[in-house]
Amino acid sequence: MDMQVRSVRVALVGNPNSGKTALFNALTGAHQKVANYAGVTVERKEGFVRNAGRTLSVLDLPGTYSLRARSPDEEVTRDAVLGRLAGETPPDVIVAVADATNLRLVLRLILELKAVGRPMVLALNMYDIAQRTGLRIDLERLESELGVPIVTTVATRKRGIEELIAAVEAAAASAAPSAGGAWTSPDAEALRGKAAEAERIMKACVRPPERPDTLTGRVDAVLLHPVAGLLILSAIMFVMFQAVFAWATPAADGIESALGALGAAAARIIPDGIWQSLLVDGLISGVGSVLVFLPQILILFLFIILLEDFGYMARAAFLLDRIMGVAGLHGRAFIPLLSSVACAIPGVMATRVIDNKRDRLTTILVAPLMTCSARIPVYTLIIAAFIPNQTVWGFANLQGLVMFGLYVAGVVSALTVAFVIRKLFWRSAVEPFMMEMPAYKLPDLKSVLFNLWLRARIFLERAGRIILPLMIVVWALSTFPYPPAGATAPAIEYSFAGMIGRALEPLFAPIGFNWQMVVALVPGMAAREVAVAALGTVYAVADAESATGVLATTLAAHWSLATGLAFLAWYIFAPQCVATLGVVRRETNSAKWMWVMIAYMFGLAYLAAFVTYRIAVALGGG
Repeated sequence: MDMQVRSVRVALVGNPNSGKTALFNALTGAHQKVANYAGVTVERKEGFVRNAGRTLSVLDLPGTYSLRARSPDEEVTRDAVLGRLAGETPPDVIVAVADATNLRLVLRLILELKAVGRPMVLALNMYDIAQRTGLRIDLERLESELGVPIVTTVATRKRGIEELIAAVEAAAASAAPSAGGAWTSPDAEALRGKAAEAERIMKACVRPPERPDTLTGRVDAVLLHPVAGLLILSAIMFVMFQAVFAWATPAADGIESALGALGAAAARIIPDGIWQSLLVDGLISGVGSVLVFLPQILILFLFIILLEDFGYMARAAFLLDRIMGVAGLHGRAFIPLLSSVACAIPGVMATRVIDNKRDRLTTILVAPLMTCSARIPVYTLIIAAFIPNQTVWGFANLQGLVMFGLYVAGVVSALTVAFVIRKLFWRSAVEPFMMEMPAYKLPDLKSVLFNLWLRARIFLERAGRIILPLMIVVWALSTFPYPPAGATAPAIEYSFAGMIGRALEPLFAPIGFNWQMVVALVPGMAAREVAVAALGTVYAVADAESATGVLATTLAAHWSLATGLAFLAWYIFAPQCVATLGVVRRETNSAKWMWVMIAYMFGLAYLAAFVTYRIAVALGGG
C-alpha cells in the first residue's frame, strides 16, 4: 500500500528517564490505547496523531540502553524495532529520544539503531534544561556524524512537536523498504567499538558548560549521603505513608457510602430474592471492593509520578539498593513494599517501576506479606478478645505492642521469603544495579494529571474484569443453597461455604480452628475484613464490624488463647484477598504465579498457626 495513504508506524526508543513517555503524551494527547504485549507482562502503549489527512501510529516502547536485550522489557523493544514482535507491524520510522543533558549512553544506542537500517529521527528532549545549564551541543555536526535528522524538543511544554512530526513525515516519505532482518546481536567487542565511537562523537559535538552547574552536585551530596540521605528518604516515605492512609480515607468513605446508597436503592426497587442478592451482594459489593482502592492507588501513583519527574526516584533506589540487596531485593522494591502496608493492590501495581522480570516477580510474591490495612479489623478484634488492655514497662500499651509486633512480623516475613526465593531459586539472577542519575526538573502539572487519569482508567478497565467475576463466585458459595424451611441456624451454615467449612474442619483442627472459623475464612477470601462480618454471622452477632466489642467478648468465651493467637498467625501469611490475587494474575499476565503465591502463603499460614497453637497450648494457653 502507498505510504502516502496508509498510516505511518512510529516507534519511540530511548534510555529510561529520557522523557520518552512525556514526548509520547505530547504527541498523542488522550488518543491512546494501553494493554499488555501478548504473552508478557510488559505494558504496551500506542497513540495516534492526525496530520494533514494521514494518521501517525506511535508506539511508546520500554526504555532500554542497548538492543542487546537483557530483560523482558528490552526484548520487547528490540523485537519491535526489528519487526520480529508477534502481532506487531514493523515501524516505518524510529524516533530515538535522547535526554539532551545526558547524551553519553544514548549515543551508543543510536549507533545500534542505525545498524537496523530503518529511517530514524533523533529527538533531543529536555533541550531547554541543556541550554539553561550551559551545555553546548553542535547540532549540525552531531547530525552529520550520526547521519540522522535532529529535532530539539521540550516535551513537557510541547515545544518542537510540530517540527518532529514534519521530520517523521519526511523520513517516512523518503524511506526505502527495509525489513530490519540483516541485524545481528552485537558481541562484547562490537559493543566496545560502538561505545568508543559514541565517546568520540560526544567529545566532538558536545562541550561542557563554561561554568558547571554545582547545584545538582551540592543537592546530591546531601540526598545521596549514607546517613542524611536515608533520613530525608525516611521523612518523604513517612509523608507518603500518611498520605496513602489519611488522604484516601475521605474519598474511600465517600465511594463506600455512594455504593452503599446504590445498594440500598437497588434493594428497595428489586424484590427480595436471588436477583436482588446477585445485584446488591455480588455485583455492587464486588465493584465497591475494587473502587474503594482507587483513592489509595491515585495517591500512591501521584507520589511515584512526582518523585520520578523530580528525578528523585533513581536516587532513592540507589540509597536503598544495599539494604534491600541483603534480602535479595532490588533497590526499587522499597516503593511497592511500603505501599503494600496500606494495601497490597497498589503495592503490586507499583512493582512496574522494577525493570527486571525476576526482581519484579520476587517483589510481587512478597508484597502481600506486608501488613495491609485490611488486616487491621481482624487484628483489632482478636487483640481486643485475648490481649489485656494494660500498660507494660510503665509506658507501653500491651495491645499496641502486639499490633506493632504483627507489623514487624509482616516486614520480617517479606524480607525472609525474598531472601529464600533469590538464594534458593534465582541465585544466578542477581544483577548489578546500574542507573543513570537524571537531572532535577519540575514536574509538568498537565502531564502529572494526565498520567493519573491514565492509571485510574487502566485500573478500572483491567482489574475490574478479573476481580468482579471472582467476587460473584464468592457470593455464590456463601449464598447457595438456601437454608431449608424451618432452619434456625445462620443461613451460611447451609451454604456451600458452610459445607466447605464442615468438610475442612478436620484439616484445620491441628491448628486449633473450629468449623465456625473455617466458615468465616471462605467468604473472607473476598477480603480479609469480611471474615469479621462472617464470624458475626456464624456467632449471631449483628453488625459485627461495628460491634467488635460484643463479638470480641463472644470469641473470648468460645475460643482459647491458643486458638486466638493461631488465628493471628494465620492472618499474617494467608492470602485472604481475592482482589489482590486478581491483580497479581493481571500484573504477571499468568495464572501460574497467582497459584504459586496462593500455595506458599497458605503453606506458611498453616505452619505459623500450627507452631503458634502448639507452643501456646504447651505454655497453658489451650
